[in-house]
Amino acid sequence: MHRVGYVLGHGFQVMALASQAVFEFANLAAGEPFYVVDNGSLEGGEVCASIGMRVTTRPLVTRSRADTWMVAGVIDPLASPVSQELLAFLRRVAPKARRIAGICTGGFVLAEAGLLDRRRATTHWAYAEQMQQRHPDIQVEADRIFILDGPFWTSAGMTAAIDMALGMVEKDLGADIARSVAHRLVMHHRRAGGQSQHSEMLELAPRSDRIQQALDYARRNLATRLGVEQLAEQANLSPRQFSRVFTAETGQSPARAIEALRLEAARVMVEHGRLPLEVIARETGFRDRRHLREVFQRGFGVAPQSMRRQSRVAE
Repeated sequence: MHRVGYVLGHGFQVMALASQAVFEFANLAAGEPFYVVDNGSLEGGEVCASIGMRVTTRPLVTRSRADTWMVAGVIDPLASPVSQELLAFLRRVAPKARRIAGICTGGFVLAEAGLLDRRRATTHWAYAEQMQQRHPDIQVEADRIFILDGPFWTSAGMTAAIDMALGMVEKDLGADIARSVAHRLVMHHRRAGGQSQHSEMLELAPRSDRIQQALDYARRNLATRLGVEQLAEQANLSPRQFSRVFTAETGQSPARAIEALRLEAARVMVEHGRLPLEVIARETGFRDRRHLREVFQRGFGVAPQSMRRQSRVAE
């Protein structure tokens, strides 16, 4: 039996609780109750989330034990000082636990406790710079879904906690169980820890359905030629109209946006799998391995092989 203890403070961000579904469905996939999940707080009793809902918790006391501790974050960690009592509790229980995790800005709590010194960590992208400034001994990697360094795990914001919990399930019960859980949760795939927090599709965010339709077509057909003519046809516009509307709605030219989508798709394939770079280049629409490497170097500052190695370490 593996006990998972959630540490909740008043004003905690309610999305932290969504990750509990991962452990619930892991029990179902495993066919036995492997995980037991408890909610705890310093005082016990009802704790109010940032949205106003209340959760009943058990008091965190000296004898409290868990195999995995999950520390929930808050909306604004800079405006929410952490109690010294909680920091002392975490310092006391960390050496006895298998792992301890900071969900989203919960990483600030681990940092304040000194648990992340001289380690790699991440947090919500909006607060990564502040974490680095406040804790220069931590190697903050802002553009990561989650990171594990020894027994300490940290995740980016919101839904990234689900990916982190799936990573824990994979460590505990194996890849097959983790995939089964992801399928039950209707997740397209489990994101690797090294994957970026940002999505090119979200960054582009066109206003009209016709431009969105062209982008959806492009994402499904990256291996093919994607000129302005092909995209304009999907949007039912002339090439000249399409280029003008596309740039006005996304702030990018069609050519630059397509290259960014190709690069994002290639990065996922590099991080997640073992396909040769020649195959990745072909399937994502780059001319060849050399072209892929050039765009990778320009976009991420590292070669594809280096990113693949970093991703495997992060997982």
